[in-house]
Amino acid sequence: MEITEPITNSYLRGMKLGFNPNDGGRSKYFKGKNVGDCVTRAIAIVTGRDYKEVYDWVKSKIGKTPRNGVPKKDVKKLLNELGGKWYPFMGIGTGCKSHLRFGEVPVTGKCICQLSHHVTAVIDGVINDTYHPGEDRCVYGVWIFKNV
Repeated sequence: MEITEPITNSYLRGMKLGFNPNDGGRSKYFKGKNVGDCVTRAIAIVTGRDYKEVYDWVKSKIGKTPRNGVPKKDVKKLLNELGGKWYPFMGIGTGCKSHLRFGEVPVTGKCICQLSHHVTAVIDGVINDTYHPGEDRCVYGVWIFKNV
């Protein structure tokens, strides 16, 4: 099924997403565990590209190491360049409308969820990250990737 917009279902709200511990290949190159590389990691996971290749690409685009975080304005540029389509789940002053739960984020296909101070990859309803960000985390929106 091709995703044209986020698929969320109210009758599934509250169910838990699966979780797959996944560092996106970082451990092949770096030993640090507590680093701010969620953008690099999520891109590597969703695109299937080598972590170091993504790391170098992100570094060249933002002009500094992505291991200490990537500014939100740069995240938008990077994910747009990769063909991601942004779907906002809330606006300024609306309060949280979606959480990191089954039925509240896309459950088919590949996406990167924008959370507060973090992004995480979700593939077919399974969170792929180094830790589970928590199902009560507010999701500001998702980047849907169709052709990766």
